Amino acid sequence: MEKIFKERRISQMSLQEVYFWTSTVKDWKLLLKQDKYKEYIIDVMKRQVEKQLITIYCFVIMPNHLHIIWKLNKLNGKEKPHASFNKETAHYFVKDMKKKHPKVLDHFIEKSKERDFRIWQRDPMAILMDSKKKVEQKIDYIHNNPLGAKWNLAKSPEEYQWSSAGFYLAGEKRYSFITDYREYFG
Repeated sequence: MEKIFKERRISQMSLQEVYFWTSTVKDWKLLLKQDKYKEYIIDVMKRQVEKQLITIYCFVIMPNHLHIIWKLNKLNGKEKPHASFNKETAHYFVKDMKKKHPKVLDHFIEKSKERDFRIWQRDPMAILMDSKKKVEQKIDYIHNNPLGAKWNLAKSPEEYQWSSAGFYLAGEKRYSFITDYREYFG
């Protein structure tokens, strides 16, 4: 069977291309169950869109991972936007856990040259979205993710607050930073 999705290493992600991107909390810990962390992720996405670093077409924030369909528009200084996104969110999570949840922070210790803590697993998944068909398949997957038997977070996709499903399925404007994928893919 032909593989229709071309997975890329994060270092190979190119600017001006659209990707289905998945980032997972280290060891699949349920760190993102807390709304304050989901809210912070939303804030970071909004700021990066406002700075025109990224264009977001679709997203869902799950208890231990997130999926985004986005276009990386330009560098944030010397960094690609996805690296800035991971760095900023991780920094906030660590700072919050140091103050309010030090025992939880112990799960994320990683003593290395580069860091003391690791929030996001290494090598997030990036799949190039080079056709409308691929994007629509991934949007359907993303919006239905909270309904899975493992999660059971909502009864319908648009009912789940931490997703772009309401934008597409109910015309909600809750997340003003979302761009309709049809503007890019026709």
